[in-house]
Amino acid sequence: MLIGIDASRATRRERTGTENYSLNLIGHLLALESGHRYRLYFNRPPPTVPLFPTAADLELRVMPFPRLWTHLRLSWEMARQPPDVLFVPAHVLPLVHPRSSVVTVHDLGYLTYPEAHPLLDRLYLDLSTRYNARAAGRIIAVSQATKDDLVRQYGIEPDKITVVYSGCEETMQPVEDEGTIERVKARYGIGGDYVLYVGTLQPRKNLGRLLEAYAMVRKQAKRGETACLVMAGRKGWLYDQIFQQVKRLGLESEVILPGYVPQEDLPALLSGARLFVFPSLYEGFGLPVLEAMACGTPVLCSNVSSLPEVAGEAALLVDPLDVKGMAAAMDRLLGDEGLRSQLVERGYRQVRQFSWERCARETLAVLEG
Repeated sequence: MLIGIDASRATRRERTGTENYSLNLIGHLLALESGHRYRLYFNRPPPTVPLFPTAADLELRVMPFPRLWTHLRLSWEMARQPPDVLFVPAHVLPLVHPRSSVVTVHDLGYLTYPEAHPLLDRLYLDLSTRYNARAAGRIIAVSQATKDDLVRQYGIEPDKITVVYSGCEETMQPVEDEGTIERVKARYGIGGDYVLYVGTLQPRKNLGRLLEAYAMVRKQAKRGETACLVMAGRKGWLYDQIFQQVKRLGLESEVILPGYVPQEDLPALLSGARLFVFPSLYEGFGLPVLEAMACGTPVLCSNVSSLPEVAGEAALLVDPLDVKGMAAAMDRLLGDEGLRSQLVERGYRQVRQFSWERCARETLAVLEG
């Protein structure tokens, strides 16, 4: 069988959740001894350093096109030389596609929290995801929460949807060398202990309430006893409100905003943190929670959407709308060494349930179905 894959999102330099999903899943699919042939479609030349394992049964199709690459150029390719099945892991199906196309739906957060998305983005996401869900022969949902949303919001038949959990990169491991951690901290202007958030700076991530909760913790603590707050991630929609709130709360010297952190620095940054906090209002999966657990960092996260599925009993879960509860949980995790150790051990066990090899095998079963 010839499996075609839209790999256009895997080549981005600054990858976030869906792009990392695409890159890791494609690589592990190609590593399986499946007996199938693969054809990867790119809208720009991939980096000179190979992203994927090379093999005789792999073909790369680089098809630059100025605008509407998916619906014009990729559709033309599907009309001329269609694969047996087309897999779109992180984007939208082209207008012309094989009947047996498979698409991954990551989340429907724009419906749950419409105010946390720009109007045009929200309309595009609604239109494209609705189209994906109806046009695809089969759907992969990255969590049970996402599957439930597809059924409830768009009326998709449950049998059409398979839940396949994402994995956690093997490079996400505890960094025990203090020198390495200190060098990475210095690179981002971090001194001393810190609480860490990693993700895009945007309203859906609930960072305003995180700042309020952190300000409460700072106010209650004795001088010098509270870790600083590091909020790492690229600027998203309304990011300037976050900067303004830092100033309004008088936290300019306690909050560090280093911007996007490349994947190679994340293990050390996570390993050095006293606590990883992820207060998001909605997540289709929540990979940063697993990455923190894999690096031996205790986790505090929201108790909504997919996060309880991902975190299990290995994190302290809080209502993301409860600022006082979030502050109390942060304070508890910073000071309770017994709880911290317990969550770290549970986190190591929890993360073992999620691997990219397992994700690839379960995805391949959907593609073969």
